[in-house]
Amino acid sequence: MKKNVLPTALGSLFLALAVSLTSCSSPKEENIKKEDFGTLSSGEQIDLYTLTGSTGIKVKIMTYGGAIVSLETPDRDGQLTDVTLGFDNLADYETHRVFFGALIGRFGNRIAKGEFTLDGETYQLATNNDPNHLHGGVEGYDRVVWEAEPVEDEEAPGLKLSYLSLDGEEGYPGNLDIVVTYTLKGDELHIDYEATTDKATPVNLTNHAFYNLAGEGSILDHVLMINAPAYTPVDSTLIPTGEMVDVAGTPFDFNTPHVIGARIDSVDGGYDHNYVLAEGEGLVLAARLEDPQSGRFMEVLTTEPGLQFYSGNFLDGTQSRGDWVFNKHNGLCLETQHFPDSPNQENFPSTILRPGEKYETTTVMRFGAE
Repeated sequence: MKKNVLPTALGSLFLALAVSLTSCSSPKEENIKKEDFGTLSSGEQIDLYTLTGSTGIKVKIMTYGGAIVSLETPDRDGQLTDVTLGFDNLADYETHRVFFGALIGRFGNRIAKGEFTLDGETYQLATNNDPNHLHGGVEGYDRVVWEAEPVEDEEAPGLKLSYLSLDGEEGYPGNLDIVVTYTLKGDELHIDYEATTDKATPVNLTNHAFYNLAGEGSILDHVLMINAPAYTPVDSTLIPTGEMVDVAGTPFDFNTPHVIGARIDSVDGGYDHNYVLAEGEGLVLAARLEDPQSGRFMEVLTTEPGLQFYSGNFLDGTQSRGDWVFNKHNGLCLETQHFPDSPNQENFPSTILRPGEKYETTTVMRFGAE
């Protein structure tokens, strides 16, 4: 009997090894994938990360601008389609500064004449949107390379991006240490923003993704709800007048869902306005967007007090992806934020971050189909 012990033991060992090799040959699909996305004209290499959620949603994020390059979600038949605007290659992102999917800062939106006074000192920023300052200046956060760290989680893969914005960068005071984390949680894409500073400074971070839930064509037949009792009217240069005006009875009222194109002709130049969101604790439903054709919907929840609804008025056919040329109203933005020109508007919620304080905001995009 003893002569059979060794062969039996070896047989068991070989069987275990075979099972192990079989398991290794067909691994579970990675939910975080890293690849090369090209090289900037400066010589810096840019990485592209693909996060795959537990429900199949896929989002691609690059280290240049921390931008969402694509976001695939299923329609009512389960067909995955990219629902954001973007480019196929890095060179187009460098050439065309339209902020597709990018992280925006140090101050998202506009500051009148690029000027503000803080603690008795006046600061002059670039007027890159004549005559105003827009989205952080000439080299905003959409034009920098972010440090990336994958967040390994079987159920909620994430990508942590960090950037140190130096004192004096684009004219802003203080060294601002920023961390932005993208996380896929089921049908939700979470964006968590954190920042600290060593000197008082205005901070207003956001993401500038352009959405089209049909995957292509016009967004004018999308149905939009914005949970906002008021909006902030603007002057001819898109700077708020300082008023908060009730939306009731105006083309700006989306408290009841409306087709975007139904009243857009009544808004000079199209929608590009900040909405004063309904108040609430924690994450509050800010907006819901629906595409009747595909059945896709997106809900936006945020801790921010404002939402910029932009109807893609300046898309002009000079940008494209594949065979799709992006024309006016081919995409829209729902940018969660503090109000534009807040450093110059005393009655707006403050955007000033001081040493010892921590800037923390969260925005969630929840996707589905019906």
